[in-house]
Amino acid sequence: MSEILVNKIEQSGLITIDLQKFAPAVSFIEFDLKSFLFMELILKEKDFRQALSALDISAFEGKTVLLYCSADVIIPTWAYMLVCAKLNGIASKVLAMSPADYQSLQWTDAVDHIDLKQFEGKKVILKGCSDIEIPAVAYAKLSWRLIPIVQSLMYGEPCSTVPVYKKR
Repeated sequence: MSEILVNKIEQSGLITIDLQKFAPAVSFIEFDLKSFLFMELILKEKDFRQALSALDISAFEGKTVLLYCSADVIIPTWAYMLVCAKLNGIASKVLAMSPADYQSLQWTDAVDHIDLKQFEGKKVILKGCSDIEIPAVAYAKLSWRLIPIVQSLMYGEPCSTVPVYKKR
């Protein structure tokens, strides 16, 4: 007496989106202004200019450089401008933002390029577990794009989801 196992999840018509499959290739080198601070409190223009002139820039060649300060201090705008002047023609790009902000920006761009036509009118689950860290900005951006077109949106795994949206 054998019973036929029925996969109710498969029959439900749920479509799972694994954001990990859309992970952007994020490559950059950090330029943390913290190491240029006097007593980790203040940026002195003369000392900063001297340190910049002595800086080995070979590590920045052809790279995207993220320019930020990990210390909780106010950095004058001219400091960012001086680093840009130093790396202009060396780095491929210099952005004044933290690595976390850059990764969020890259994720947002990746989510913007997902073709959503296949999800129109469907029951969709945004997969919750992943081998890589996926920032909340990616889930929020994709939810924002999906809600106008899907029948329902859930978060988690097919066996255990959190309802997010259901079309009425």
